[in-house]
Amino acid sequence: MPIYRLENVIQPYAWGSRTAIAQLLGLPSPSHTPQAEMWMGIHPKGPSLAVADGVRISLKQLIEQRPVEILGANVADRFDNTLPYLFKVLAAERPLSIQAHPNKKQAEAGFSAEEEKGVPRDAPNRNYRDDNHKPEIICAVTPFWGLNGFRSPEDAAELIEPVCPAILRDALGHLRNQPDGLQSFFAAMMTLSPAQCERAATELRTKAAPMAEASPVYRWIVVLSQAYPADMGALSPALLNLICLDPGQAMYLPAGQLHAYLDGVGIELMANSDNVLRGGLTPKHVDVEQLLCVVRFETTRIDVLHANVIRNGESIYQCPASEFVLGVIHAHGDRPYRSPSKRSVEMLLCTSGNGRIEDDRKRSLAVKKGDSFLIPASLQSYCVTGDLTLYKAAVPRKNQ
Repeated sequence: MPIYRLENVIQPYAWGSRTAIAQLLGLPSPSHTPQAEMWMGIHPKGPSLAVADGVRISLKQLIEQRPVEILGANVADRFDNTLPYLFKVLAAERPLSIQAHPNKKQAEAGFSAEEEKGVPRDAPNRNYRDDNHKPEIICAVTPFWGLNGFRSPEDAAELIEPVCPAILRDALGHLRNQPDGLQSFFAAMMTLSPAQCERAATELRTKAAPMAEASPVYRWIVVLSQAYPADMGALSPALLNLICLDPGQAMYLPAGQLHAYLDGVGIELMANSDNVLRGGLTPKHVDVEQLLCVVRFETTRIDVLHANVIRNGESIYQCPASEFVLGVIHAHGDRPYRSPSKRSVEMLLCTSGNGRIEDDRKRSLAVKKGDSFLIPASLQSYCVTGDLTLYKAAVPRKNQ
């Protein structure tokens, strides 16, 4: 089988950048509309096309026709003849919503319930658009700000104390002193009436503003409260871990972990799902009751991930996901990258440089910044030459 070029869908969500993805792909910049995410995969909301020898075919259809050749026998068997991951470029110019993703059991139950109710899959109030879970990893291309998991109750209470709106004072005491403090405080914050929320958000913004220059926590509270003036989700930087990833650093987000991406460009890899339960900082559908059922209310220690070298020219970010592993390939003029012969289905995205990719039958394709490719598992090997950087999505092998 050949190596396939990919043609991918760009999602025009309102929080997206007008420059980052356009510049990556060599398109006119700034773009006419925000470009938030580029999807590489088979999700029905944005399936890729595979191109070889001038022929275009839906990537989903290609896999359905030749699952073992594309995926490899092991992956085809483990994941029911389908691609188990979704590969993305994410470009956040404005903060994304506070959100969490269901685990597999929750996704199956939620999807089935909404199917039985006849909720259209593209309905704005739909929570479960498929029956899959959505663990994910995000790797920074630019400095990347985000919220990921809960602080300890003690640390959260200390940060919330000087900016706490009067209506949440009792909940703050519960946060400090009760075993279920994280859940009860978050629930109290998210279930205020619209009028209460507007007053509390104004009070929060007023108290945080004088401290914004001295602390990124309070600076982000002000930024979020200005973007969403009547949304108490703006308090989240004090309740959740505030992270800034340097380029090349990554973090893993398991199912049930409350998070929000705030600013920056990243490479994202996840299980093939679009299930999102939102809790605020968004004009989209918010279902606090469902979110409270999905979120894991526990103190989270964030491990910033660094790429570990596994062979010449290739490094990977270790994480526990069974559906995906994120890697980085570097090729230089005198040091080409040669793939191993035992591989799963891979996707490659070039983020810098120029070169060529050649398969085991000496067929080669030019590679430049913004190009993406599908490498079928049935290819014995491939070689990357030139001076370039490629991010790689794959299914982990047991020895990785």
